[in-house]
Amino acid sequence: MHPSFAFNLAAAAMLAASAIPACATPDGTSTAYKVPSVQLGPRPFFLVNDMLDGKLKRELNACARKTEVYHVSEFSIAHRGAPLQFPEHTLEAYEAGARMGAGIMECDVTFTKDKELVCRHAQNDLHTTTNILKTVLAAKCTTPFQPAVFDDAGNLVTPATAECRTSDITLAEFKTLRGKMDGFNPRAKTVDEYMAGTPNWRTDFYSGPTSGTLVTHAESIALFKRFGVKMTPELKTPVVQMPFDGMTQEAYAQKMIDEYKAAGIPPSRVFAQSFLKDDLLYWVAHDPSFAKQAVFLDDANVPADLPGAAELKSYKAQGINIWAPPIWALLALDASNDIVPSQSARDAKAAGLGLITWSLERSGILADGNNGSYYQTIDAGISREGDVLRVIDVLARDVGVMGIFSDWPATVSFYANCKGL
Repeated sequence: MHPSFAFNLAAAAMLAASAIPACATPDGTSTAYKVPSVQLGPRPFFLVNDMLDGKLKRELNACARKTEVYHVSEFSIAHRGAPLQFPEHTLEAYEAGARMGAGIMECDVTFTKDKELVCRHAQNDLHTTTNILKTVLAAKCTTPFQPAVFDDAGNLVTPATAECRTSDITLAEFKTLRGKMDGFNPRAKTVDEYMAGTPNWRTDFYSGPTSGTLVTHAESIALFKRFGVKMTPELKTPVVQMPFDGMTQEAYAQKMIDEYKAAGIPPSRVFAQSFLKDDLLYWVAHDPSFAKQAVFLDDANVPADLPGAAELKSYKAQGINIWAPPIWALLALDASNDIVPSQSARDAKAAGLGLITWSLERSGILADGNNGSYYQTIDAGISREGDVLRVIDVLARDVGVMGIFSDWPATVSFYANCKGL
């Protein structure tokens, strides 16, 4: 396939019909869709240029000067595709993530009203990640759009609200929607205003009416197989009461694994994830081959929420081999404000756990001094955009993580290529 060939509407329609699309080659013939080569774009090199002078910057600059061809790396994990610019969990986002060298790609898995598995970050995010509120399906939402309420002085009294779930609609209805950048405007008085809430450090440029192609879980498997990458599905915690229409949590967990079996994907190519320990223990008991590299996600919000050394050891004893906390949990600052491994990182390695972490490039501008939760333990040591490469370096070299989720995989792919990971 010619590298500049864009995914066209006919291809998108074929995907919507539950088939991985074909693409036309320059001579007009059809071929299975495949990403032709790794293309990092300008961002990694901007970040290197923005670093303060030092050994790491010199090493990465030397790599940038001499490296002409970049390769896929499993150290680089595409978080929801490439949602820094593309609507998350869409065909276009996945293509972008693969083109940027991500060797592992994520489908967050939830289910529709008719219990079909689809890729969405949450069961109840359709109102912020798709165009559902501007379609006839808005009438089926759990909570229809409610405009913001203001007092006579113009102060916000009640934010605008809506809640639309995948379980509110069927798979066929889901496939009629288009993805958009995640966000909403709490001061909105209209649906259009509500949907216009994209953070200003992202872009709506790739959220047009002919893009944002939504994907089922089975379609993501076929697509990632064509890309030649490994897969990391996350079994999302349902917001509906389980069992749902007779489907238990255990059946839901099994259904996700069964779709890999049906597609002939070996367990070695799948990193199943969940924030619920019971899901991992279910896989340990019922599908040990897939449980071997299942990932226990940690939803700690502050350091006090993190497990201690004894609890981390208990994970290993229960058959859990990989722990995946947020980035801040694995990093700390020393007396000189240099970034170093945290006590939790050291405890996890001592327990024999593999480590994966999330998520880079979800925090907007780093140089403004307000870097959000992902950098909370090292915020005082972050002062410029190029510091993201220092974060990656400590995670790779000192903490020893297996991989890093990023909203723009090219940055991690660049580092991984330069360091031979």
